[in-house]
Amino acid sequence: MKTIKVVAAVIRSGDKVFATQRGYGEFEGGWEFPGGKIEPGETPEQALIREIKEELDTEIEVGERIDTVEYDYPKFHLSMDCFWCSIIHGDLVLLEAEDSKWLTKDTLYSVDWLPADAGLVQKIENELNR
Repeated sequence: MKTIKVVAAVIRSGDKVFATQRGYGEFEGGWEFPGGKIEPGETPEQALIREIKEELDTEIEVGERIDTVEYDYPKFHLSMDCFWCSIIHGDLVLLEAEDSKWLTKDTLYSVDWLPADAGLVQKIENELNR
């Protein structure tokens, strides 16, 4: 099975995290943490900075790695490095996503997460509870 290496940004502002709803493709309508594929020669952190600039027209600072999620979708294996991130500059403009929300620990489960992202939500909830 083909492995796809991606990165995800858990953009945090105080007690909230930013999530986006896919507006295209096989998983259209599902909710995820923004990010994308790692290009050849990029570190995960470089890929995340590039992807967030492309998708949300926002400059971020990449912080601590939360986890690497390994998930088998029917057609491929996803390996997703997930990082805490914060906004340096920008307004999180949706250039590719259908919708977005700032979620708190109380609303974290109010969206229909894509399966790989759902595996990360518990760890994020635990951190937001601190």
